Amino acid sequence: MRIAICDDSAHDSQFIQELVTQWAHSREVPVQTMCFSSAERFLFHYAQDKGFDLLLLDVEMGVMDGVTMAKRIRREDQAVQIIFITGYSDYIAEGYEVAALHYLMKPVSGEKLFRALDRALEKQRQDERCLNLELSGEMVRIPFYEIRYLDVSKNYVTVHAGSDHCIKRSLGELEKTLDERFFRAGRSLILNLKYIRRVTKTQVHLSDGTVLALPRGAYEPLNRAIILHT
Repeated sequence: MRIAICDDSAHDSQFIQELVTQWAHSREVPVQTMCFSSAERFLFHYAQDKGFDLLLLDVEMGVMDGVTMAKRIRREDQAVQIIFITGYSDYIAEGYEVAALHYLMKPVSGEKLFRALDRALEKQRQDERCLNLELSGEMVRIPFYEIRYLDVSKNYVTVHAGSDHCIKRSLGELEKTLDERFFRAGRSLILNLKYIRRVTKTQVHLSDGTVLALPRGAYEPLNRAIILHT
């Protein structure tokens, strides 16, 4: 697991890094950490190296705050996990916009950080799961975390991920291979819950701007699934 710690306080950054090292040792998980003293320094590095699994971001930094930085990252990376560290609770609502995994209030306790890191590790392991499809005579592996939704047109299912894949299989057959992050909404639609940003009685709005019609009767079950999933 590659973890970036971004905090303009050298003392806080070192403290978090020491806790992460303790957690990694206790869980027997190989971890590489890198520390950055500002959002700008991280983004400069990130332009050349996007291979981070988890970001531990201080919210209150200098010119660019942690939330603004996270929004920039989310424009191109939906997979990296984000944990905010803040001294104020005012920013928590903004975390929903970038699908933050967790908020930690300062001063950070080792126990709470360990629990958050446990969640991040479990999510990473889940994200390693893939949907295997045979397309044009070859096997294509699509990570679950890349799949936004699946829908049906005539006898074909389209898997909407990094790119769209159209296959002649039933939606029910594919549903059996997916996990709890996916929700079956009616006869012709399966949604990845983590991509949902807003739900109305008739529509589902995804984080990439896609708006889908919500089948009748799916509104309340979908909202329950979102609450349970988060």
